[in-house]
Amino acid sequence: MMLPPTPRVLALREIVGDVRALAPRGRVIVAVDGGGGTAAFADDLAEVFREAGSDTHRASVGDFHRPRADRTLLGPETPTGFYRDSFDYGTLRRVLIDPFRMAGSTGFQTAAFDEARDVPVESRWETAGPDAVLVIDGEFLLRPELRREWNASVLLVNAPERAIYEEEARPREVATILVDDSDPVAPVRVARPESA
Repeated sequence: MMLPPTPRVLALREIVGDVRALAPRGRVIVAVDGGGGTAAFADDLAEVFREAGSDTHRASVGDFHRPRADRTLLGPETPTGFYRDSFDYGTLRRVLIDPFRMAGSTGFQTAAFDEARDVPVESRWETAGPDAVLVIDGEFLLRPELRREWNASVLLVNAPERAIYEEEARPREVATILVDDSDPVAPVRVARPESA
């Protein structure tokens, strides 16, 4: 089904075209990073991939939190602690990224933990075709230990990032595509900053 050609859809189609130029075939993982508020953009991007005929799946790093007791073991959560200890990247790789990349009939999980209830979620395994797309959103996806997992990454530059993340990961320098989504009706591509 063709989506109406709104400025948002046209901008998202351009991003899908850029991603497909980088990875025309095979399983593709696209990260949407940028503080909070990435889910709506990632949902819309997934819809445009579907419009283009891709078997598209959605996930959020927010569904891979660590238990509250683990995150606050050394005291109340701090900005540094939130950056370093919030998410369970081992589980993210084990149940989502690695099996998704394997293709074939290997199942993968798009969620592992319910942060609001502070409990693991019951496994719901999915499978996908050989040219499937996974769009994952959330904070800190361009940190050094994750950035090579993505075929492409979109950074929403209008969302404020935590200072420690900006200093350690430099997401604006490593993202494939920079977007200002402060006007969700008409997101705007942003030029990469000049290197110092």
